[in-house]
Amino acid sequence: MDIRKVKKLIELLEESGVAEIEIKEGEESVRISRHGAAPVTTYVQAAPGPAAAPAALPAAPARAPVDEPEATRPENSVTAPMVGTFYASAAPGAKAFVDIGSEVKVGQTLCIIEAMKMMNQIESDKSGRIAAVLVKNGDPVEFGQPLFVIE
Repeated sequence: MDIRKVKKLIELLEESGVAEIEIKEGEESVRISRHGAAPVTTYVQAAPGPAAAPAALPAAPARAPVDEPEATRPENSVTAPMVGTFYASAAPGAKAFVDIGSEVKVGQTLCIIEAMKMMNQIESDKSGRIAAVLVKNGDPVEFGQPLFVIE
């Protein structure tokens, strides 16, 4: 997919106020999602198969702000940056990277998400203490799903 098209999609997303858009061209797709001020772009290579016609999926409607407990606010949670399988440790039977009560620093590995046979280390983007682990080892996770709460 041409980078100019991706940049144009990002501009359209910013101007329209739409929260998320996904475009498919043949075997390639791009998903652009706005979380906070800056859009996040994720590229996905589709599995081989018949070519799909370009299509746009409707964006999820924006939700009204609600009073959330402090621990579940987005700024306190670490979310899955991709779809895949959550692993709490580097190998079966090994000690988990973090547990509830663990002190973490920016850049510290929190878990692994396996996506398309690739093991992706998920690092902390904030320092603090792990208040909750929201998924179990081996569970499938979705893009944007909260994984940990850091206080």
